[in-house]
Amino acid sequence: MSILLVAFGGAIGASLRHMVSLLFAGSAWPVGTLMVNIIGCLAMGGLAGSGLSAQARLFWLTGVLGGFTTFSAFSLEAAMLWERAAWQGVAYVLASVALSLGAFSVGWLLARG
Repeated sequence: MSILLVAFGGAIGASLRHMVSLLFAGSAWPVGTLMVNIIGCLAMGGLAGSGLSAQARLFWLTGVLGGFTTFSAFSLEAAMLWERAAWQGVAYVLASVALSLGAFSVGWLLARG
């Protein structure tokens, strides 16, 4: 059942992401991605703090918002680490950004020859 909740929610989230991207198509700046990240983080904060059941969390947080934007999950994880120990949250953010950009660069360079 949990797989179906995530899969159905993910299909909805991915479709919503595509619709937002279409709204901002042709923009010289990635406004669609920025809007998806902001909306997703707002929704993640509100839903994560609302005391959802485990099944609702799977559908909304993992499925819908996971399909909509992974930046919202990143923000939730960083905040949870920050609550545990501020240095863990900071380290996670710095490591995520640096290592992700580094990995992207390696992939880009390999693909470009």
